[in-house]
Amino acid sequence: MKAFAAVLTWALLTLPVGAETIRVGMSGGYFPFTFVKSDELQGFEVDFMNAIAAETGDTAEFSTMAFSGLIGALQAGRIDTVANQITITPEREAQFVFTQPYVYDGAQVVVREGNDEIEGVEDLRGKTVAVNLGSNFEQLLRELPFASEITIRTYESNIEQDTALGRVDAFVMDRVSSAQVIAESPMPLQLAGQPFSEIRNALPFRNDEPGRAMRDRVDAAITKLKENGTLRRISEKWLGADVTAPAS
Repeated sequence: MKAFAAVLTWALLTLPVGAETIRVGMSGGYFPFTFVKSDELQGFEVDFMNAIAAETGDTAEFSTMAFSGLIGALQAGRIDTVANQITITPEREAQFVFTQPYVYDGAQVVVREGNDEIEGVEDLRGKTVAVNLGSNFEQLLRELPFASEITIRTYESNIEQDTALGRVDAFVMDRVSSAQVIAESPMPLQLAGQPFSEIRNALPFRNDEPGRAMRDRVDAAITKLKENGTLRRISEKWLGADVTAPAS
């Protein structure tokens, strides 16, 4: 009986104190960050959030939905954060509190293979350009000095297909995802020039007391994952490179 009591006491002491479920929203359609293969949700973001939960003693619970609905779900309290390469912007900082960035990337123009008319962002004048609905890339295009000369189309999906088929002239996505899409897709695509804007991606939380508390706990875990190399290994596994620190 004493032995049983000792085992029970040890088990209680080793359980995480105040463990919570972190409800994570993601699209499940943004390879290689979050996607479904063989009925399994996987990718950089899934490994990243599971590593955070292991560090904090919480449980990560994933929900997938259209990318354009993720921010609304966070605002409504249906999820606690969004792990889908959410870029820090002044507009979003006015609504949410963010962790430190965990991915540093750049906005990239992608065109049909063999298209020599577009060699970078400057050549988008007079062109039709696709972006994912709800992403920050539409805003980045609208901030260009020649934005009035660009026709922007927003898509839930298939921007690479319509670009390859000539329905739009180009699409804009982050450079890491663009390179992965080109490598994995049967569509004839190529990068056009260099990234034209640095982007910093982080996890948003609601700006209330519970949201800030969860943000602080998750942010501390991100620091540990950077220090012990876990975040770098996740990046190299899914992206073939370490994009978890700013370019030197």
